[in-house]
Amino acid sequence: MNKLIKLLYVGNFPEYFTGISEDERFSLTVVENNLKAINHLQLFKQTDVVICDYYLLGQNGMFLYEWIRSQPENTTIPFILISNEFNSMVYKLAFKNRVDDYYVLTNSELKNLVSRIEFLIEYRKRRTNISLGKRNEVYKMPLSKRIFDIVVASAILLVASPFLLIVIIAIRLESKGKIYFISKRVGRKVFDFYKLRSMRTGAEDELKKLAKEKNQYNSSIQQVEIDFSAPCPRCSKLPDGQNCSVILHIDSHQICDYWYNLQKKDVASKKSAFVKIVNDPRVTRVGKFIRKTSIDELPQLINVIKGDMSIVGNRPLPVYEAEILTQDSLSKRFLAPAGITGLWQVELRGKGGNMSEEERKRLDNEYADHFKDGKYSFWYDIGLILRTIPAMFQKSAV
Repeated sequence: MNKLIKLLYVGNFPEYFTGISEDERFSLTVVENNLKAINHLQLFKQTDVVICDYYLLGQNGMFLYEWIRSQPENTTIPFILISNEFNSMVYKLAFKNRVDDYYVLTNSELKNLVSRIEFLIEYRKRRTNISLGKRNEVYKMPLSKRIFDIVVASAILLVASPFLLIVIIAIRLESKGKIYFISKRVGRKVFDFYKLRSMRTGAEDELKKLAKEKNQYNSSIQQVEIDFSAPCPRCSKLPDGQNCSVILHIDSHQICDYWYNLQKKDVASKKSAFVKIVNDPRVTRVGKFIRKTSIDELPQLINVIKGDMSIVGNRPLPVYEAEILTQDSLSKRFLAPAGITGLWQVELRGKGGNMSEEERKRLDNEYADHFKDGKYSFWYDIGLILRTIPAMFQKSAV
């Protein structure tokens, strides 16, 4: 990218951006509050990226974000929210409102920010082109695909309803609890995802432990955690009582901002984005049957009728997986709609479920390529549906 990138920083810590202001690729403008930022954006139409503190005098940074997204001419501008210390409330608020990125002001994070800006510019433009300029609508379902989804989903539900009733009774007889399972998933949007319950009640509480011990995608990854007891190398060089950065209070631990974020970056780099438990002990006997035959996924046809999903697409992800994948080229998978079946299922799930994380990412991105510039192939989807049938009767319950 040879074009000079024009950045607008809104906040009170311009000293953090000295390196960016000295970089010949960037032109940096600094303002102190939302009012000056709005005036600047109205006067200068060529701003490429907005970097904004969450904590501002008067309205916080989310006020500016909402204003920018309400202006049709600003839909292509990436918005990066920052703070001088990690705040889980701010992080969740940014994710919920689909802010392009959230950073904590540390030297290590700012280096990542510089390398991220160019990607965000191109990614935001691409998403906006697909959305035809509509706010929070970065993908428009082709009419032929939507009609096909409704007809097929309705027909399958009608034909399968007697059999579904038998399965529902079997689930209720084997274990207590609701016969269905609802979780939040991320596709083109966050939605309620429906499945027949295949696990015992309270299974979600056991996921964190099992993900460490039995996650198939972790077979070649050494699991690491943040070590709160390890001394910060920077703080160790300072006199007693002095710290190199702001002290964070996390659970019952105290750790400086620099050392926490440096370790967090290392953890994230070694953490698998996907979770798939091999021979999951939480699965019931009925659950094993409905998983092997994919019967547990039939309620997702309701998601299809509602418009949350399509018959064919990339699998919607749990929020904890989506948070890891919303970075760099991994975000590409979200350019395609969420689907019940897709390319990675028919390619590898039907062959025993043995698949590396990199292979799954590649296949998700490959399907997303079919939606570049609004393109869509109906017959490509039909081919994937036909290949799904043998993959449904898989060898392992995953």
